[in-house]
Amino acid sequence: MPQIAQLAETFSSQVFWLLVFFGLVFFVVGRGMVPKVTGAVELRDRQISDDLAAAQTARDRADEEEEAWRKRENDNRAAAQALVADAKAKAAAENERKLAAEQERLDARLASAEADIAEAHKSALAEIEDVAAEATQDIVQRLAGVSVTAEAARTKVKEALHHG
Repeated sequence: MPQIAQLAETFSSQVFWLLVFFGLVFFVVGRGMVPKVTGAVELRDRQISDDLAAAQTARDRADEEEEAWRKRENDNRAAAQALVADAKAKAAAENERKLAAEQERLDARLASAEADIAEAHKSALAEIEDVAAEATQDIVQRLAGVSVTAEAARTKVKEALHHG
């Protein structure tokens, strides 16, 4: 076969050109393009790590601000609850004061009414005694035909009313 016979003659030439071609590819790709790609990858990695660091810093700052906000909110809530409790206490004290004043007024009216009732009761008893004394005089006069003095009739009526 003639191709096999030519192999020995063209082998060294093909190996030479193969080495030249791979050397050229090595220098163009390996020395020219790979450092650029590697630099781009490193730049991208650095940018990603910087972005992650910035995001972590922002997250930390946001967490701190949220914590400060929660503290302010809790302080405000506690202050509001203290104001509400103070207002309730003041309202309760004011209500107690008003109730005490009203109770005093009612007690005074009750005492006055009780005094009026006692006076009316006393007056009514006196009128009943007078009417009973007059009726006793008339009854004794009609039944027994005896005249009884108003003072004697009144004394007997008082005794009967107080004992009976």
